Amino acid sequence: MSPTILESALARAMTRPAFAAGAQRGWSLFLHVDGTLLDFADSPGGVEVPAGLAPLLRRVSESLNCAVALISGRSVPDLDQLLSPLRLPCAALHGVERRDAGGQISRCPVDYVGLDRARRAVHELLEEYPEVELEDKRLAIALHFRRKPHLGSPLRRSLHALIRVLGPTLTVQDGTYVLEVKPSAGNISTALEAFMAEPPFAGRRPICVGDRLADSHAFRAVHRHGGLAIAVGMPVHSPWQLPDPHAVQGWLEGFAALHRGTGH
Repeated sequence: MSPTILESALARAMTRPAFAAGAQRGWSLFLHVDGTLLDFADSPGGVEVPAGLAPLLRRVSESLNCAVALISGRSVPDLDQLLSPLRLPCAALHGVERRDAGGQISRCPVDYVGLDRARRAVHELLEEYPEVELEDKRLAIALHFRRKPHLGSPLRRSLHALIRVLGPTLTVQDGTYVLEVKPSAGNISTALEAFMAEPPFAGRRPICVGDRLADSHAFRAVHRHGGLAIAVGMPVHSPWQLPDPHAVQGWLEGFAALHRGTGH
């Protein structure tokens, strides 16, 4: 479905009784970054940020009275560097840390001892897989295998075996050609629920745009609040679909124009 068709369909949906309350309450927007706003690259540092993306996100945020947040496996500083000088509310490291609309950063409980044990074990594991790229995010440890996708299954088995030994404070987060060891206490769903309980998100109907299986938890959260889920690409099922980040940016342009000056 093209951005224009999807925007028209969304506009029509918002006039129906089921969405009338959402139009009156206003909308909030939750946007995944890699794979949704940005095309994937072979490594996290290789992504290209379109020159107009940060200004576009600023316009969208202003059109919704700042009720826009990013969802990402990246850290807060990494997101800020990508979109500088823009600093949006965000659920970072898959919900392990969160920056609210006031700029305050909070983190879920972290088992630092367990995480250090996992870090040492992962370094030993990678001696068997030198082609895998290690990304140490301090509060999470990511293994990227985009260049060697066949390594995904053995890596997944090894990491799950490691977590069974280390205990329930850590979990394995599956991504697109990436596996991460992270604290189990934080996730995207709990971060989104926290946003929805505070201004400027509270009382609004959420729209979540995401591209991966991890976003299915966020999709269920927005559905609990009477919102909409828009899936990008094929991994996640939703009645609302966009094919790629370029289409997402086109849809955001239309969304900002539709809501300019309304605060909804």
